[in-house]
Amino acid sequence: MPTGKVKWYDAEKGFGFLSQEDGPDVYVRAEALPEGTTALKAGTRVEFGIAQGRKGEQALQVRVLDKQQSVARNQRDAKRKKPDEMAPIVEDLIRVLDQVGESYRHGRHPERSEGRAVAKLLRALADELES
Repeated sequence: MPTGKVKWYDAEKGFGFLSQEDGPDVYVRAEALPEGTTALKAGTRVEFGIAQGRKGEQALQVRVLDKQQSVARNQRDAKRKKPDEMAPIVEDLIRVLDQVGESYRHGRHPERSEGRAVAKLLRALADELES
């Protein structure tokens, strides 16, 4: 079986291209990916079969050779917010944290429900930053 690397793959569109070590690029569709895999990261080493399609060579039965990020991580990457969407979220969170800080400056803890809500927001932002 030929081997190569993922040149690019668009999970939303469900296709991409693989670069062969010895030959031209090969078209790959989502149906050729291993079960449970929804995306391929560029540069990932793969092994695959080849069939002749209407527009050239097409990959079949792709097998990932490199350890890839988890499927959940790949799905999260596909849903990652754009920077211009993140800026107001971060600014709003700063305002919320300023309010919490003000409570502490006045010698009181935030209410438990408020503390839980802020913690949940911080975790969500941390997850977005890590993705």
